[in-house]
Amino acid sequence: MISGTPKYDTAATPEPVIALESVSKWFGNVVALSDISFSIGSGVTGLLGPNGAGKTTLLRLMSGLSYPSEGKVRLLGKDPRQDYAVYSRIGIMSEHESAYEFMTGRQYVSLAAKLKNVAHQEGHIKRSIETVDMVFAQDRKIATYSRGMRQRIRLAASLVGQPDLLLLDEPLNGADPKQRISFHETIRELASAGCSIIISSHILEEVEEVCDNVLLIINGKLAAEGDYHAIRAALDDRPYRIRIVCSEPRLMGSQLAKMPDIDSIEFEADEASCIVLSSNVGVLQSALPYIAQNHHIRLNRVEPIDDSLESVFEYLVDN
Repeated sequence: MISGTPKYDTAATPEPVIALESVSKWFGNVVALSDISFSIGSGVTGLLGPNGAGKTTLLRLMSGLSYPSEGKVRLLGKDPRQDYAVYSRIGIMSEHESAYEFMTGRQYVSLAAKLKNVAHQEGHIKRSIETVDMVFAQDRKIATYSRGMRQRIRLAASLVGQPDLLLLDEPLNGADPKQRISFHETIRELASAGCSIIISSHILEEVEEVCDNVLLIINGKLAAEGDYHAIRAALDDRPYRIRIVCSEPRLMGSQLAKMPDIDSIEFEADEASCIVLSSNVGVLQSALPYIAQNHHIRLNRVEPIDDSLESVFEYLVDN
């Protein structure tokens, strides 16, 4: 891993790492993105949206690989379409698997170092390969790699030069559970070292696991931005679903039904729990201990079953 390596130099960029101002992008008569504005600082940001929402187009705009039809894009305080020097400070990993199979893993990472004109290349190449745990296969041809291994060596190539910003498009495609855990650890360490990271992914639980903030793109528009728990809490028109596991679920349900903030109560087939739909979780949480104590009900577990990124995402897509 990367502990002990120099910190990423973000002191020179006090402005947002990425800033978009009223950005739109269209292809002929097709509007891919419409009037999107946001800014991103340090940490890990997840870029989410259904297929065709505009995520890849947005990433291309943020990286300078495409230009907006309207609006402004600033990358590390610069216009990436005008100041090409900014590319030496970012790492990009595209969605589509693009690695030269005739090269070894080390040769591929070395090529990335040369293209970015990285100083002291050997040290950066070694560090990047070690970060993704691919030392054991660095001298093998990429043609012999599994899909997960290819993703890891592509990530190593994007890490060359210790970039201030990483743009990762579906980085976990083909990764097994062990590789996913390793990826989480790597991302956390990079973020702790000061690197800003944007991850575009359809694997919601992965984004929820590693991302500080999310950007939800739906139909080419920014539907929500921020911490997913805060976004979920802001959706006041959709009640929370709470599972209550207790010794007397029907008795608990009958008492909860008397409360004005309870919208509905369901009893699960195991007869050990009930699911409560409530628009006021605070009142519910305060009432549960008193009901349990007054009616001698043993509370085993109280858990939200829709306070997740997937729930927020599905709700916003449906609406």
